[in-house]
Amino acid sequence: MTDTGNDIEQLRDLATALFEAGVAAADPRLALEKTFEQTPLVPLQEGRYLIIALGKAAGAMAQTCLKALPADTAYECLVITNYENDAPIEGATCYAAAHPVPDENGLKAGKAIMDLLATTTPEDRVIVLISGGGSALLPAPLPGLNLDDKIAINKLLLANGYNIQEMNLVRQNLSLLKGGGLSQLAAPAPVQSYILSDVVGDDLSVIASGPTNPPLGSKKDALALFEAKGLVDQLPPSVKAALEADGGEAEIDFSNTTNLLIGSNRLSLDAILESLPMGWRGLILDDLLEGDVEEIAPQLLEAARNAPEEQKTVYIWGGETTVTLKGDGKGGRNQELALRFAAANEANPIEGDWVFLSGGTDGRDGPTDSAGGLVDAETLHRIRQTGERPQALLANNDSYKALELAGDHLMIGATGTNVADIQICLVDKDK
Repeated sequence: MTDTGNDIEQLRDLATALFEAGVAAADPRLALEKTFEQTPLVPLQEGRYLIIALGKAAGAMAQTCLKALPADTAYECLVITNYENDAPIEGATCYAAAHPVPDENGLKAGKAIMDLLATTTPEDRVIVLISGGGSALLPAPLPGLNLDDKIAINKLLLANGYNIQEMNLVRQNLSLLKGGGLSQLAAPAPVQSYILSDVVGDDLSVIASGPTNPPLGSKKDALALFEAKGLVDQLPPSVKAALEADGGEAEIDFSNTTNLLIGSNRLSLDAILESLPMGWRGLILDDLLEGDVEEIAPQLLEAARNAPEEQKTVYIWGGETTVTLKGDGKGGRNQELALRFAAANEANPIEGDWVFLSGGTDGRDGPTDSAGGLVDAETLHRIRQTGERPQALLANNDSYKALELAGDHLMIGATGTNVADIQICLVDKDK
């Protein structure tokens, strides 16, 4: 680009292109193909390959794994993904389930996995292909709990600003498959997991609630999270009883399990830097971005306000923020972050032309069809022109409606991958 100084549309197009470059870098097929080239799957003299793919990238990962199987190998393959990424796969049994709140189809998928693992022998090899979203997609409640309990807990966690580590600690302590449960059920067969990270810091116990990794904490730790926010009385009685049970969590033997990280958010941020056009200076300011969007938005704005004069600068962040629900509107953390950035800018404007994008690499932000938001200095003006008040929409957590009125949704469709969120701010002071 040669002249972006007065052309916001060009800035918006560039921000979208950079985001798409980051998503492309998280292609699970390429990551898994490279892994199998370096360490091919070996023929089995006896036994089967049992392939379990779960998460928003499950379909692509399963297809790649099936292609990498040695010729004439006996295998079974289960795929569990979200509805938006569901597609038939030859040689696999596929389940589509709900995210971020679990449903009956996810429950059926969890039972199918446990039934398959009940047939393992020492000669079998269990391959687990893990990507973000796998936690909500695969409810497997402890005895005494049911799907309604899992739904209620997920809604409570989502509404009260818990981060993904805290959410998945709770989920692990209410599940038969999470927090190493899958590895335990797979014994005596060895387990090899290939993991695409969607969490800040790439903690393998957090991704999809760690079905092949140790739990993040105990039932006591999980209960303490609700006590800290005064939410214990809102727990379903059966969940409260399960977390209060003094059963002494048994140690899980992971000697049968090997885990390998094959992709992460940081790789996508690096790809964005490499995609910058001539004349732009790029900086990754934080690849561990966490916190409530109400607090994060002013911090990101302050960085953009300090962009150097007479330069074109791209600031990049990656991570996973949270939203504390105070209203009954519709939206997601990326949509609300983008809208709050625009609102913060109105009080303390950035000099020069700018756009700000916040999007989920899976193409879906919260329970919506939007990946996030792409805002500029005129976003709030466009909302007001419709007769609505941006601050009232924010107070009601109605970021989806606000961005729809402004024409500022980031709509890219389901991507088939998931490496958390990306934020991009372009500031053009080259005048």
